[in-house]
Amino acid sequence: MFPVQDMDADIKRIQQGDSLFRESFLEACRPFVFKCACKFAKRILEWGRDDELAIALIAFNEAVDRFCSDHGVPFLPYARRVIYSRLIDHYRQEKKNAEANVQLPFSDDGQNNAEIAVAWDNYREEVVAREREEEIKEYDELLQEYGVSFVELVSCSPRHRETRQSLIRAAWELAEAGSLFEKFAANKKLPLLELQKSTGIGRKTLERGRKYIIAMAVLIYRRHDFLYLADYLKLPAPSLKEELS
Repeated sequence: MFPVQDMDADIKRIQQGDSLFRESFLEACRPFVFKCACKFAKRILEWGRDDELAIALIAFNEAVDRFCSDHGVPFLPYARRVIYSRLIDHYRQEKKNAEANVQLPFSDDGQNNAEIAVAWDNYREEVVAREREEEIKEYDELLQEYGVSFVELVSCSPRHRETRQSLIRAAWELAEAGSLFEKFAANKKLPLLELQKSTGIGRKTLERGRKYIIAMAVLIYRRHDFLYLADYLKLPAPSLKEELS
């Protein structure tokens, strides 16, 4: 129906020594690395000109090698945290802290390695919890613009697997349609006729699943901003919708 990116399997494949797949994976993830670096630097960067992008790509590659799914953190949020950490180090070395407006969570002055490790573990858990909470809040605020709330997703989620798959297919069609989604985002009205024609799904099914389609389409379209939710729902990663071979 639509591809699902098994990120953990991809990482494991690379960690087992598939160098050619690593190259393809890193190339496919460059847009994600670019977005992270630009967001951190608070400006648009350029490949080959700005050191931040080279550092971010190296950090992403490092995250691939270090990632362990047992930590309970999806890969992309983990990689984003490694990228930010390396960029913090870069700005510290270049004495650009004021420009980057970043602060380390704690100082390592007077701490031994064990204390630092524990502190970073605790900090990582706090960051993950905060990022998840902020992501859900942002998603809920976004949904409310379309007359849907995050809480409603539980009640409007289809119980039957076939119905749910049909509605998700409609959501993908809407999210990937480009101009159609832009029109939907502007008037906040689900284009039932267009979706019926493009998917073959009955109008009544689309009408009954309107809120669910909207919630999923918005999440699919903005999945690069909602990494935890996208991972939970096993959506393809940003720029990885087509499965790597």
